[in-house]
Amino acid sequence: MVTTNAAANPETNAPNGAGPYGSRDASRQVEPFVDPATNPAVLQQQDYAELKRRIVAAGLLEKQPRYFAVNAFVRLVLLSASIALLFIIDNLWLQFLNAAFLAFALTQIGYLGHDAGHRQIFRGASRNDVFGLAINFLLGISRTWWVDTHNEHHVDPNDLDRDPHTALPVFAFSEEQARTKKGFLRRIVGYQSFYFFPILLLEGAGARLAGINFLLAKEVRGKWWEVTAIVLHFVIYFGLLFYALSWWHAVLFVVVHQSLLGLYMGSVFAPNHKGMPTFTREDDIDFFRRQVLTSRNVTSNPVSDFWYGGLNYQIEHHLFPSMPRNKLKEAQPIVRAFCEERSVPYAESGAFRSNVEILQYLHEVSASLRHTPERA
Repeated sequence: MVTTNAAANPETNAPNGAGPYGSRDASRQVEPFVDPATNPAVLQQQDYAELKRRIVAAGLLEKQPRYFAVNAFVRLVLLSASIALLFIIDNLWLQFLNAAFLAFALTQIGYLGHDAGHRQIFRGASRNDVFGLAINFLLGISRTWWVDTHNEHHVDPNDLDRDPHTALPVFAFSEEQARTKKGFLRRIVGYQSFYFFPILLLEGAGARLAGINFLLAKEVRGKWWEVTAIVLHFVIYFGLLFYALSWWHAVLFVVVHQSLLGLYMGSVFAPNHKGMPTFTREDDIDFFRRQVLTSRNVTSNPVSDFWYGGLNYQIEHHLFPSMPRNKLKEAQPIVRAFCEERSVPYAESGAFRSNVEILQYLHEVSASLRHTPERA
């Protein structure tokens, strides 16, 4: 507690007639003194440090090499099984099921790329990068593009000015963003809730094209390693398909597989932030509250934990991106209790309910486009 003389100048915390250096400067505006121990802004900045102290004390940021070794082995077994089925099965409809299985296996492998991008697996950055390059090859997606874009998102989630995940021309994530749409986009975005999930079928192809454009436009470290990995991926991918299947069956397999890959990936990432509060660069909000308020958890159970690859603990993940995903469940009660202490809303919904919330939100923010014609 800081005490002041009753005759002190409240603006300078100095005796009347004296400025901070002993003489009064009437032309100078001095901010009122605020005790850091009671300043809400300072306390908010300290909240994350206190939460992290509790997380570290619980040992939840320690690396988990055995967990990731087993996880990677199981996912490679799934991938190998799908490749073997290409040569064993002689039925188109069963191959469609195999295409769905391959989409599942590669998305599960993609989670490992996400883990490596956040430095969850190894202590050294270089080993995570090499591991990520291997995932780059298995998925045919640029790891540098993904890490660059994803890091921007993590710094400013749901920031309409800075988060690249909100800069999607065919969607509007706020009423203000909806009003900026012109022409054809204005006509269709009003009905974005109807095509949100169908358009996720293109997520896989879109991610690959965005990654290729990124690599072509920028000079990045290890660029040609990534390009080589992507080329090898597609040479082997199409080579196996057209060798094992007739050309027509191979084309259908590609369509089914790539569509379901995009739908699975997109439907896992969508509940994380879509339908949650949005901000702009003018909003002054501390790191802890920004990460919590813009994120939504999907209720935990053994099935959702496996299906979402740990991303159903989105609040915990955004607060501690480098935390190994098998520790997120242990972090949840600590984070939830801390949010209750600070009166910060902690959002969690079931898998079905979270998707309903997304569609309701998208329908509401685009309502003006359905009822107001575009002005000339």
